[in-house]
Amino acid sequence: MKKVFCFRNVLLILTVSILFVHYQPSFAQITLENIWKERTFVPRTIRLGKSMLDGEHYTRVENNYKINIYSYSTGEFVRTLLDIEGQLADESGSTPRIDNYFFSQQEDKLLLAFNTESIYRYSSISDFFVYDISEETFTPLSENGRQRLPQFSPDGSKVAFVRDNNIFIKDLISGNEYQITIDGKYNQVINGTTDWVYEEEFGFTQGFEWSPDGKKIAYYRFDETHVKEYNMLLYSSLYPYEYRFKYPKAGEENANVAILIYHLQTGEHTQIDTGNETNQYIPRIKWSNDPEKLAVFRMNRHQNHLEILLADAATGETELMYDEKNKYYIDITDDLNFLKNGKSFIISSEKSGFNHLYHYSTDGTQIRQITHGEWDVNNFMGIDEENGILYFTSFEESPMENHLYAIDLAGQNKTKLTHKPGWHSPSFSKNFNYFINNFSTISTPPVYTINRADGSLLRLLEDNVQLKKTISDFNFAEPVFFTISGEDGTELYAWMLKPADFDPSREYPLFMYVYGGPGSQTVTHRWNTFNGAWFQMLTQMGYIVVSVDNRGTGGRGEEFKKMTYLQLGKYETLDQIEAARQLSERSYIDGDRIAIFGWSYGGYLTSLCLAWGADVFNAAIAVAPVTTWRFYDTIYTERYMRTPQENPDGYDNNSPINFVDQIKGAYLLVHGSADDNVHYQNTMEMARELINANIDFEMMIYPNHNHGISGGNARIHLYRLMTDFLGNHILDPVIQ
Repeated sequence: MKKVFCFRNVLLILTVSILFVHYQPSFAQITLENIWKERTFVPRTIRLGKSMLDGEHYTRVENNYKINIYSYSTGEFVRTLLDIEGQLADESGSTPRIDNYFFSQQEDKLLLAFNTESIYRYSSISDFFVYDISEETFTPLSENGRQRLPQFSPDGSKVAFVRDNNIFIKDLISGNEYQITIDGKYNQVINGTTDWVYEEEFGFTQGFEWSPDGKKIAYYRFDETHVKEYNMLLYSSLYPYEYRFKYPKAGEENANVAILIYHLQTGEHTQIDTGNETNQYIPRIKWSNDPEKLAVFRMNRHQNHLEILLADAATGETELMYDEKNKYYIDITDDLNFLKNGKSFIISSEKSGFNHLYHYSTDGTQIRQITHGEWDVNNFMGIDEENGILYFTSFEESPMENHLYAIDLAGQNKTKLTHKPGWHSPSFSKNFNYFINNFSTISTPPVYTINRADGSLLRLLEDNVQLKKTISDFNFAEPVFFTISGEDGTELYAWMLKPADFDPSREYPLFMYVYGGPGSQTVTHRWNTFNGAWFQMLTQMGYIVVSVDNRGTGGRGEEFKKMTYLQLGKYETLDQIEAARQLSERSYIDGDRIAIFGWSYGGYLTSLCLAWGADVFNAAIAVAPVTTWRFYDTIYTERYMRTPQENPDGYDNNSPINFVDQIKGAYLLVHGSADDNVHYQNTMEMARELINANIDFEMMIYPNHNHGISGGNARIHLYRLMTDFLGNHILDPVIQ
């Protein structure tokens, strides 16, 4: 076996060498070291830019140690607010980098995060310091252990934070620290933050909020005692360490969630009445402008009925403020925005068939639909109440482009504020007079500008001109957008990369990239920092690279996105197979050399494609794939599939683990052994079924790595593995 392996690799090296000689490139060759070691193609960004209270200035972290103030109107440097170099040192005597920072509402103090360690996707723990700006003093937030999620009280005199599943308050005047919940315990009770599944699927970890008057704290309490545990082995010592955490898989029990309000003056806790049903979700809470009224989102387990309750802070009693039902499911956002009049709010909804903005009274009456059209609002940026203008981004121009718009509260006078084709991601000043725009295209790295609220340009902040020169030196291929028919004839969006010296008389191997999950998009007119350079490297090696957004993806309205309901994987896979089939009919694509690659949901689809499309695909790479939805979490899976008990066929008829006997092509299966999200179990069970079916496959496990498989040399090792796998199986027939 060893001699055969060496011989195949010699052939691969000779083949690649011959191809490069044939191409005779006059440009620099992209290497994996360029991509993952030297970070040659990573664009410069505006790090931790935050608007100040006056709306005329913003701050940003520079050189990891400084927080500088800049003017929006001129873009000019104003002054250094803080320079910690030489003022703070860690145990080794080095200055720690500023990982994050938060202003008090009066902007007289800062919370500074150092030595931050990730827990799961959004959660982390840090060493926090309070910096008094006028006194120029640093004070540890707590001497009793590291902290999570600190938040200044509205008057800036206190900081609430979470530690060890309990909520604490630090009085900045007296210096005293006191604990306001006492029953928090790992894998049993969580106060002030969220459990794993809420964090991952509802996208938040801040599980408490100060009331506007600073006299109360509303907080989440999770009782996960009865939730089943998932365990992972971590390999770093003589005896592997077993890490256990609560993870509710589809159809299993979730944590019981309660919302309580702590009253600082009395020390009492008031529980909010969210009904007798405990098999439900509370995906958001938000104080209204009235410090006695808390909005509580309540959603049934099927996630197709959303109610927003308005709770009385003193009694815990609730009344219905908003009610929405959907025949599929409802996505949760942060779009709820109370107006200063205290009588109405703005919210987004897909109830018209497209995601739009609505104005509602707090008594539940719809005042009006603000935006209209057969296109989706992508992000609600906020409302300038003084001028009665709402700002939002949408796909009105194209599902592949994101543009900024303004519209008045009456739903009239809509104005497009960004005009260059591509993807615009604005961030507004507090007073909505300015925004910093992050603009890119699929072939142009990000450009950061300061713009007035009307969209007019004030100043260029960063144009990544050096990266533009670099990609020119490496002769990046120009992506081409096109459309292709799905399995049922639906027009699907796609992009294609061809080798720079493309010769239409030759046949090229085809490499397809897919994610394809509900509401996702890979076919967008924006810069791809993650995989873009690797795709360019593959074109230099002689591949044509294509990505297709199948049915079920985003930006095209509710029916397009939700048509996969109860049948995740089925229509997405059929679309990818049909797209590959049509592409194989093009004269310049070799139909005998087609590979597909995906990560997570994409790995799930690539595995199905190799089984169901065995006559089309010759190879597939599945990184961290779901192999049966029975192994995935409650909130995500049941949103689209309901429970396995209700929909067993939907689960089993579209899970690659049940179709391994149909696989004929080369299959590379990759997973991190410490993946808390898509569990290593998926790959282990898939491997077991492949072996039972006597199907050959290749597998790589990354010990102690999570879903992202990053850190150390893991990422470059993974991409070298995938590049070699493709070379061995589809680059040239000589090695077949």
